[in-house]
Amino acid sequence: MNGRERFRAIMEYRDFDRLPVWYFGTWVETKARWEQEGLQGIAKLGGSGGPQLPEMDPDWETNGSIGGQIWNNQGLMNKSPVAPGKSVVVEETVEYRISRSSLGGLVKHSKLGSSIPEHLEYDLKPTREDWERFKSYLDPDDPGRWIEGWEKKIEFLNARKHATCFNAGGLFGYLREWMGVENFSCLPYDDPGLYGEMISYMADYFLKLNARFLDKVQFDFGYFHEDCCFNTGPFISPDIYRQFYDRHYRRMINAFHDMGVPFLLLDSDGKLDDLIPCWLDSGFDIIFPIEVGTWKANPVELRKKHGKRLRMMGGVNKHVIPMGEAAIRAELEPLRPLVKEGGYIPFPDHRIPPDCSLEQFRIYLKVFKEVFGINSIDRIT
Repeated sequence: MNGRERFRAIMEYRDFDRLPVWYFGTWVETKARWEQEGLQGIAKLGGSGGPQLPEMDPDWETNGSIGGQIWNNQGLMNKSPVAPGKSVVVEETVEYRISRSSLGGLVKHSKLGSSIPEHLEYDLKPTREDWERFKSYLDPDDPGRWIEGWEKKIEFLNARKHATCFNAGGLFGYLREWMGVENFSCLPYDDPGLYGEMISYMADYFLKLNARFLDKVQFDFGYFHEDCCFNTGPFISPDIYRQFYDRHYRRMINAFHDMGVPFLLLDSDGKLDDLIPCWLDSGFDIIFPIEVGTWKANPVELRKKHGKRLRMMGGVNKHVIPMGEAAIRAELEPLRPLVKEGGYIPFPDHRIPPDCSLEQFRIYLKVFKEVFGINSIDRIT
């Protein structure tokens, strides 16, 4: 089997030859550490995707040879808001940089290492007036969204043998990012009409944007970026979900399936238990990354509770990796029956932090292959 055939067989509960050997990338500092420890071929130290080791399968997130990744639809199209002007630095010290973004926000970035930026002012205010300004930056028909050389990238993508995805959109994640968690969480109570309009617009935007290339290239799954849960539960209740989100997810999922996309994945982060029934009812195919965290998410128990409707990726505690071979084996062994059943691909539950050395990660890969019976990796691109 090649990577695309393997992925589809697993998610369709059919026989497959072996698991893919994947992860969900690293921190920037981890890349720098691994490079110092001898890893060759790191194209760049920025970004969180990769780097892939020779012992691994090609990355499901990226197509590095053509400058493609989830966030630019594998090098085809820019999905981000397009605003006039550029980001401007308004203050800078040895420790931080404060910039005014082209979208209007004021953001403080640490220069001392990877961290979540501090939003001093958000790009989008929770008002109808500012929404009218902001949505003018979200024109799916803007011809400038096509990335230079996209035609050649289509040829490469159609010839590939490994599984990759496109950015199917997000109805919570991007609006939360532009407006801030507190502002966006209060909006369905302060102005439910505006809240609903925003969600509906985002669904229309991503449907129209992605339809422009889905008739040209076949992807293995669509990736919804939502990041809608944290360490004690979701940012939105099941009632809010059903009132505002469900119908739009249903029409997006149905439309993408009709366009030939076999699976739709939702990236939630955090403690996701309360929303799983909602997502399954809406029609999502795969939930990711099943973070273990302090709440001890367990893919085996989740499958017992929700059955085969719940397909998953992730679910391996990344913090176990530096603990050594015995701890890694104890983490992976209980997953074997779930892997055998299908509909599940185990890998670390988020970006690998820099406390993990290159040697420790290679030990993880060795144990992973032993536990799941992987004898060799065919480097098919």
